[in-house]
Amino acid sequence: MHKKCIIVDDMHESIIPLLSELGIEANYQPFISREELLKIIGNYEGILIRSKTEVDKELIDAATKLEFIGRAGAGLDKIDVAYVETKGIEILNAPEGNRDALAEHAMGMLLSLLNNLNKADAEVRNWIWDREGNRGAELSDKTVAILGYGNMGQAFVQRLRAFDCRVLVYDKFKKGFGTKNVEEASLAKIFEKADILSLHVPLTEETKGWINKDFVQNFRKDIYIVNTARGEVLPLQDLLDLMDSGKVKGAALDVLEKEKFDKLTVQEKAVFTNLFSRKNVILSPHVGGWTFSSYKRINEVLVGKIASYFKRD
Repeated sequence: MHKKCIIVDDMHESIIPLLSELGIEANYQPFISREELLKIIGNYEGILIRSKTEVDKELIDAATKLEFIGRAGAGLDKIDVAYVETKGIEILNAPEGNRDALAEHAMGMLLSLLNNLNKADAEVRNWIWDREGNRGAELSDKTVAILGYGNMGQAFVQRLRAFDCRVLVYDKFKKGFGTKNVEEASLAKIFEKADILSLHVPLTEETKGWINKDFVQNFRKDIYIVNTARGEVLPLQDLLDLMDSGKVKGAALDVLEKEKFDKLTVQEKAVFTNLFSRKNVILSPHVGGWTFSSYKRINEVLVGKIASYFKRD
């Protein structure tokens, strides 16, 4: 087999020898511009992307030889999946490569949020010794609701089991996955029982803006929210309003509605400034699945799927 593949985003250096073992010639161009890519994409049977490159109709129409698109990670929101499928092009992603990294990150964010660790750390560094004001909440007596039971949701649930908390899971597309440790739940049950809501859904037209003010008002209790999925699922202005009302007690956010700060409007920047000022919010820059280990493991998973695709073909 001799195929050519262009890599248009930053990936671990192991990707080129791994592809070479399959007989795939890799062209590593992580800084290529869209204009340059459109000119040469027709020469390649494969393209590997992360989150920078938009694979839309324009790019697909120019990719006349394309057989596969590899996404080094989980989300497919940068790919026009419906149009790609009409062309018979295979889409391969690697959620197994970073699910453990994301689950550990989500766990760390949640524990920090419940125990006021960011706030306490900042206060002690400023010579404030406030034990009562930093009294924490225990996870063991909480009910955690998970939306989305794919690779990421399952890995997070696995970590939660060590804390003896009740776990409720809702997934629109999966049924019959309940066990003695994981309760398959309706949204109605989640609204009634949950203390914590953790988001693990992909970004689609259906999930964009899903966890808005109206949705969260359905919860009987005041809740904490953890979002390591996609920022667009949780509108920030709605989150701020919910926090002002006390309906949301705190939030741990690895993702935001817009992550290119230099592109924010004046109004959007005001919303972000409001969010950043809150002591009951923990933030990280979309690094939940991005560890030294996952950086390499994603390559191994993705290349394994490419190999399986060509064996099947």
